[in-house]
Amino acid sequence: MALPYMDKHRGFPGRLPGTDFQFVLRRANKDGATALSERVRYPDRRPADKRADAGFMQALLEHFGEEPFVRGNLDAGRLSWLFGREVVPAEDPFDPADYEAMLRIDINVARISFPELFPK
Repeated sequence: MALPYMDKHRGFPGRLPGTDFQFVLRRANKDGATALSERVRYPDRRPADKRADAGFMQALLEHFGEEPFVRGNLDAGRLSWLFGREVVPAEDPFDPADYEAMLRIDINVARISFPELFPK
């Protein structure tokens, strides 16, 4: 059985440097993409988790900016921490379990959530 097609984002960091926080997948899941879901970020999350969110957001901003982008090989778990707030669907209808789903960064929300990534 062939694996589902999955765009690979060349040049996108594989993980947060110096950690095991994964940013991309090496290969598609034979059963299809893991569905994106909005995860609640509680204020008492560990500092390492907060750094991973900020690092992933920074990588998204540097790689895609305000342009829509295909989900591709971006890690569903890491995306889900931003999904529904800083990262939103860029198409309607949107399939959260599709490697070819289009996303975009909501810059206004990202500025509020990660002010350190937007120098004045």
